[in-house]
Amino acid sequence: MAASDRIDDPFGFDENRNVLTEALGKLVPQSVARRALTIDVEVGHTPYEVGDDVPFRVTFRNRLPLPIVVQTPDRRLWGWTVDGELEASDESRFADPDRETPGSFAFRGGERRVISRTWHGRFRRVGDDEPTRWVDVEPGRHELEVFLAYDGGARATATFEVTASDGASASDRPD
Repeated sequence: MAASDRIDDPFGFDENRNVLTEALGKLVPQSVARRALTIDVEVGHTPYEVGDDVPFRVTFRNRLPLPIVVQTPDRRLWGWTVDGELEASDESRFADPDRETPGSFAFRGGERRVISRTWHGRFRRVGDDEPTRWVDVEPGRHELEVFLAYDGGARATATFEVTASDGASASDRPD
């Protein structure tokens, strides 16, 4: 299992903690640090068939030769959407402003980090009166977007194609 896939490290950044980088990075103003951090996304081969896993790779890069610390308003440092749905789910996100804990991540000068993830090709559907279910993505062109989780944070998109598999139809699967 890759370090970025560990259960205790949902964002892929705990493995590179560097106290000196964090201390020096705090000297760079947030407005500069936020503009210096870029994000990019790549999707594997395309097309995929309905029900296939869709692997993707996210690259973060500090364009400055100086260390930076980027702060986020809550614990989410970055995220992803498929066709505009956060983590491919229509589930409401609970937001309690009294419980929000700011997050931050530090980068050495010129540092580049790559995190690999996989979307399992299904949308999560949560209903009030229905059980949660997973729905296969429909054939067609889809957009995967990654973003840095603060106002004005960098965004990147990749498109991929999904085709109908032989004899398969999009189906609902119980949770």
